[in-house]
Amino acid sequence: MHLIPAGTLTLVLAAVAPPPDQDCLACHSDKDLKAADARSLFVDPERLKAAVHGGYACTECHAGIVELPHAERLPRVDCAACHDDVGKQYAGSVHGKARAAGVGDAASCGSCHGPAHQIVPQSDPASRVAKANLAETCGACHADPDFLLRHKIPFAKPVEAYKLSVHGRAVAKGDVKAASCSDCHDSHGIRQGRDPQSKINHWRVAETCGACHAQVSATYSSSVHGTAVKRGVPGSPVCTDCHGEHVILAPSEPGSLVNPARVSSVTCGRCHSDERLAARYNLPRDNVPAFEDSYHGLALRSGSQTVANCASCHGVHNILPQSDPGSMVHPQNLARTCGSCHPGAGARFAIGAVHVRAATVSEHAVVRWIRVFYLLLIPTTIGLMLVHNGIDFVSKIVRGEHQARSREELPRMNREFRIAHALAALSFLTLVWTGFALKYPDAWWADPLLRWERQVAFRGLVHRVAGVVQIASLVYHAVHLALRRQDRVILRYLIPRLQDLRDALQMLAYDLGLRPERPRFFMFSYAEKAEYLAFVWGSVIMAVSGLLLWFNDWTLRHFPKWVSDAATAVHWYEAILAALAILVWHFYMVVFDPDVYPMDRAWLTGRASADHLRHSRPLYYRWLRMLSRRKLTSSTASRTSER
Repeated sequence: MHLIPAGTLTLVLAAVAPPPDQDCLACHSDKDLKAADARSLFVDPERLKAAVHGGYACTECHAGIVELPHAERLPRVDCAACHDDVGKQYAGSVHGKARAAGVGDAASCGSCHGPAHQIVPQSDPASRVAKANLAETCGACHADPDFLLRHKIPFAKPVEAYKLSVHGRAVAKGDVKAASCSDCHDSHGIRQGRDPQSKINHWRVAETCGACHAQVSATYSSSVHGTAVKRGVPGSPVCTDCHGEHVILAPSEPGSLVNPARVSSVTCGRCHSDERLAARYNLPRDNVPAFEDSYHGLALRSGSQTVANCASCHGVHNILPQSDPGSMVHPQNLARTCGSCHPGAGARFAIGAVHVRAATVSEHAVVRWIRVFYLLLIPTTIGLMLVHNGIDFVSKIVRGEHQARSREELPRMNREFRIAHALAALSFLTLVWTGFALKYPDAWWADPLLRWERQVAFRGLVHRVAGVVQIASLVYHAVHLALRRQDRVILRYLIPRLQDLRDALQMLAYDLGLRPERPRFFMFSYAEKAEYLAFVWGSVIMAVSGLLLWFNDWTLRHFPKWVSDAATAVHWYEAILAALAILVWHFYMVVFDPDVYPMDRAWLTGRASADHLRHSRPLYYRWLRMLSRRKLTSSTASRTSER
């Protein structure tokens, strides 16, 4: 064996040993050199010392340097040389594959962690991969519209959406448990959603969300949706289908996909109203339209936050088939489910069909006959009114009978009648507005009523108050007639008689020029009698059906559900009939009739045109004149006696 002298060995080792860090920093910490040569990498010694790699020699990362000065082009630093597991994950990721394919702007280690000389631990608030900073780090690329367009990434503004989400806001407030980008997409092994190994792959989303929401995930996994996902059923919903992907909001927020006002129409309805899914999986096709037409659906469209939605009855994550005994909508559980909002519902009778769509086999026979009756009655009645008024209007315009008139007026409605009329008119118009606003919540004229619907059921409150006033007007009118004998005389003249039919036919003949003289009426014409009786009868029907709907807890407790459905149908169709009748019939008699145009002011002043009464009701005119003279004589005698 030949021994090498110690001095010689020292010289050999010195020749092959990498340069020490101070030799590297002699150049790379020189700011003047950096200023002179833009290619020179400047290293701050203080920041390097505080970085996670501060304890390592320069040449441990820059392994290609064996002597100084080193070559101008050096091998790329291989982080995987130390971080082997991370390197393998990155190589299989969407970023690593793109980098390997030569995509220059694909994310590298430095893109996320920053320059190697400045990397600090993730726990450091200054770290680029700290939870609070991760969205900004990912957003360097994924918030760049040009980057997203260049790489055909379909998600628009994902980072901005995440920052608005419940997760993003929680992270911004310092919640270290809230989900960030890496919690859902992974840190180094980020893969495309279609990759089976991706954490955001459709079939793994529930597992990913379950890492934080374990209890919810367990409940979901046994639901009808969760079991469908386990079986690999295409189109089966996962967490992101209902809650969204990046812009996940709390259920209480108006923009949330699971907000009570949106969950039925936007989230559940998206799948359950899809004809293709319904045909593929034999799902009911009428449930969503039936719900949208129901009071619950209409109130939700109006902005109500308290009315029942899909989740109220079917559950949230624990949705089960109706045939499952554990389902909230199983026949044995339906009374309890409905009873959570309507105490005692189904106590005497089974709830019966819930999602009932008009004019379908699921509709109860009584409700169907009510619908058929009104669908025949409304167009027939309103059509005859239009024909009658049209003929009358043209005839009077042609004859010009309305032209000559004096200013003389005679008493027609006393104070009590006017009060009852005012209460009825005011409440009726309010009921029409507030009632139709429920049916057509998207109409511009409904908006003033529905602006506060999220905070308070303003429309419903106004509608019910108007209903009470309407009933009060009827009660006031009935009490008035009961107490005032001289006013009760109107009832005798409001009773329909065979003469009214003759008067109607004679009036038609007169308007058509087939009769030389018009019929003469006394206190009320056939048109006024028909309207008065229709108003009283219609008001009673609206009051009864409205009370059944208002006190629906009592109704559902004592009657089968079809009674509520029948009350709904009656209330709706009677409202249409009443509104059209007032518009076509009453407004014509009070405003558009040429004999009284521009308006019969009896409802305001209590007095009617003497010319009109003399022309259309000569006997009644003479009777009123006689009463006026008697009243005048009595008043004069009274004043004389006082003197």
